[in-house]
Amino acid sequence: MKKRIFSILMALLIAYCCAVPARGATVLEVGSRGSDVIKVQNRLIQWGYLSGTADGRYGEATRNAVIRFQRNNGLTADGRVGASTAAAMGVTLSGSKSSSASTTVSSTTSYVSSDHRLLAKLVYAEARGESYKGQVAVAAVVLNRVASSSFPNTVSGVIYQSGAFSCVSNGSINNTPDSSCIRAALDALNGWDPTGGCLYYYNAKTAQDKWIFSRTVQTVIGNHSFAI
Repeated sequence: MKKRIFSILMALLIAYCCAVPARGATVLEVGSRGSDVIKVQNRLIQWGYLSGTADGRYGEATRNAVIRFQRNNGLTADGRVGASTAAAMGVTLSGSKSSSASTTVSSTTSYVSSDHRLLAKLVYAEARGESYKGQVAVAAVVLNRVASSSFPNTVSGVIYQSGAFSCVSNGSINNTPDSSCIRAALDALNGWDPTGGCLYYYNAKTAQDKWIFSRTVQTVIGNHSFAI
């Protein structure tokens, strides 16, 4: 009898441990409220996933916006903001560690302010006339190359690789970036990748290299086609 009671208690304990999430893990979902929700909503509004103002209430509109963000960034599209989604957004949730790891860039890759500045200069040279999302996308391509074994493993190495970007050869890489391009570079460094992992981009109206047209286009943002 005692053995049976002990077995039942152990089974209940195991079931409880499996059902209860790890202490300290913060997950935002429908019904959540507070400053963490405001952080997430501000990011979603900034990137065009959510309209209106950040009211700190996690409703269906916020959930649907999170799902769209997750799908665009290769995350599990469950509409909940846990550690992985928060890291991709570049926000810190209460009770969870801050991470600047991108969904496409290895978490072991670290960036310094000089990389941010150089990336912003490239965005300004290559995409200052594009939408904000298009600017982030150009920066994301650089970071995707950094993470790829087919390219140099540093931001400067990718940007200054021979023949990679026309702005290097014509000198426009040396122009001073505006605030939009600086923010776009930072958002890409914090994990936003509107391209879904693309390694190339080009303007179909002006591109002269026939090889680039052989790449598979994943998405088009403004004047740029993004390909793998």
